[in-house]
Amino acid sequence: MKAVKRKILLNPGPATTTDTVKKALVVEDICPREKDFLEVMKWVRDELVKIVHGDLNKYTSVLFCGSGTINIDVIISSILPAGKKMLIINNGVYSARAVEASKYYDLPVIELKLPYDRPIDVDQVKEAFKADSDIGVVYATHHETGTGILNPIREIGAVAHENQAVFAVDTTSTYGLIPMDIEKDQIDFLMASAQKGLSSMTGLSFIVCNRKHLEASKMYPKHSYYCNLYRQYEYFERTGEMQFTPPVQIIYATKQAIIEYWEEGEAEKFQRHRRVWEALYDGIKKIGLEPAINKEWQSGLVVSVKYPVHPNWDFKAIHDYCYQRDVTLYASSENTFRLCSLGAIDLEDVAYFLNIFKEALIAQNILLSFDDATTKA
Repeated sequence: MKAVKRKILLNPGPATTTDTVKKALVVEDICPREKDFLEVMKWVRDELVKIVHGDLNKYTSVLFCGSGTINIDVIISSILPAGKKMLIINNGVYSARAVEASKYYDLPVIELKLPYDRPIDVDQVKEAFKADSDIGVVYATHHETGTGILNPIREIGAVAHENQAVFAVDTTSTYGLIPMDIEKDQIDFLMASAQKGLSSMTGLSFIVCNRKHLEASKMYPKHSYYCNLYRQYEYFERTGEMQFTPPVQIIYATKQAIIEYWEEGEAEKFQRHRRVWEALYDGIKKIGLEPAINKEWQSGLVVSVKYPVHPNWDFKAIHDYCYQRDVTLYASSENTFRLCSLGAIDLEDVAYFLNIFKEALIAQNILLSFDDATTKA
């Protein structure tokens, strides 16, 4: 296989992949109904449960072909019992997307809208239950990637279960990055995708589910044909296959990514992402830029950076300068941009980025607090 030029992706996904994950895409042509491929899918499904320490007798995973947003559609349209309401805790762009999806299905949803710049206040979740006893599902996002805010899912899950509600969590940008225990974190439906924490490729999403609650959803109102969770699960259990054509090559790449996840180790992988985040956070501050979110509220995966107040600042120009030198940055809303520690990157990649970023600032005649004496424009 021809060598592929390596890129340092500091965007919030997809992430930088290893050469071995890339090579895993190149496989013999195979019909996805063949036994050999079904064995690969079954292995991947089981390993996805094990990564969050789930008991395979109690939990399973259900695969879907699509980006992470397909999981939002699946959960919103599949797990709400008749006569019950869904409480969506909205403190960021990705939980807001769940609210938007619920409106397309005209579902009975309560939106608990909270500030975007701080974690969810669990007391307000308790108040929501006091105000409405018909809540049957609580929906939250573990890590709001738009800001880097990390929400207290274990505490929210406890409130949901104390009130006989199930708990669904979007963990798209924490799965495989921040260690989780689906049982201890009191999660009933956990959503994630292959292209972020596992450093695989875009096109495979999955939901790790409590079997009891998943099987109960068979009797719930159905709002989607392709995205019905129980329908996909039942087909997997009965045939070992995905109902419709799966992303074959992406599943092979994800198998390789999972192998590499276990080889690195859960704790070691988290420590690597954390040290990359610390280096990004400290490096940006030394340059003279200001993080947008209090450090103690952040996940250790995203640094949300305020645009500097400078007449020459032009994010697109800075982005393009870095992109031409194999570093990808990502703009946010509210005059910020994001630097993410996802993917197969480490401290040497941060050092390279910071030097390129300084060069970009100098090229735009933006001199902040850093010492540019040793930096070549």
